[in-house]
Amino acid sequence: MGKRDEWIAKYADDLRSKCGMEPDMDLLTKVTIGCGPSIYNADAQTVAAGQASELETVKKNFLIKKLGLSDGPELMAGINRAIEIYGSSERNKYRAVVYYMLTKHFGKEAVYG
Repeated sequence: MGKRDEWIAKYADDLRSKCGMEPDMDLLTKVTIGCGPSIYNADAQTVAAGQASELETVKKNFLIKKLGLSDGPELMAGINRAIEIYGSSERNKYRAVVYYMLTKHFGKEAVYG
């Protein structure tokens, strides 16, 4: 099992145990691959949910650029919902897990078709 597979297993575990959802492993794998080398960087692999600038970056770079969504208040509402599901007390909110939840929340699985 390679490093990426280990991370995907960790993300799947977080989705099950912390977010209460059974992951679509094919989609989770594609979202993780889409994150690129950031999953191996301790700082880049997590989302700093308490920083407005970080959430704005998720909105611009992931929701608007990657998923092709139009800017609007529903984008930040979706991000806040994903953070809430992950658990505000959870210190490490993995980027791939947040992106997976956002992809599902906005029904944009086809982007990873």
